[in-house]
Amino acid sequence: MLGIHDYSLFVMTAILLNLTPGPDTMYILGRSMAQGRRSGIASALGISTGCLVHTLAAAFGLSAVLMTSSHAFFVVKILGAAYLIYLGVQMLRSPSVFQDARGDEAEASDFKIFRQGVVTNVLNPKVALFFLALLPQFVSKDSAHPTLALLMLGLTLVLTGTIWCLGLAFFAGFLSDHIRRSQRLSTAISRITGLTFLGLGVKLAVSERS
Repeated sequence: MLGIHDYSLFVMTAILLNLTPGPDTMYILGRSMAQGRRSGIASALGISTGCLVHTLAAAFGLSAVLMTSSHAFFVVKILGAAYLIYLGVQMLRSPSVFQDARGDEAEASDFKIFRQGVVTNVLNPKVALFFLALLPQFVSKDSAHPTLALLMLGLTLVLTGTIWCLGLAFFAGFLSDHIRRSQRLSTAISRITGLTFLGLGVKLAVSERS
């Protein structure tokens, strides 16, 4: 009806792509291991919200700017890399993030982590190009509603990704509950998480366009 073809193949492709480890996976695992299940869920929902932004951008053609403009791609890439490096430095400077928050402080922390997940995902130009490159392949050229078709495909990708990311957050959060009992181990995990974010930022900064 919307001009989508091979939808079942797209769903299988989306699931396989979500299962492939990437920066988003590492970000969610890092947050979950370092700060617990709540933080992992917040980061997963933030990443999913960022993907929703990319879906809307791809559907309405805004991501095309990144594909045609090397300058725009470079600027967004550097902003994303700088943000990841900033998060990594913050993690390294903190003595330990394995501390239970209570009340309003917990809610503020969860929202902050959610927001960081959104920004981290949105400022990754490769995600924008990925959405723009993948989604149109499953929309017929004679589709009467190409925008709606792209939205439908994008939402499918976001939904499957959200389920997977929440699963990661729950699993890593379970491990976090055991890790936080050891101060030495929790500090080590905080340092590893910070270094991971730094590595992701550097990798994004030096990555090529393709």
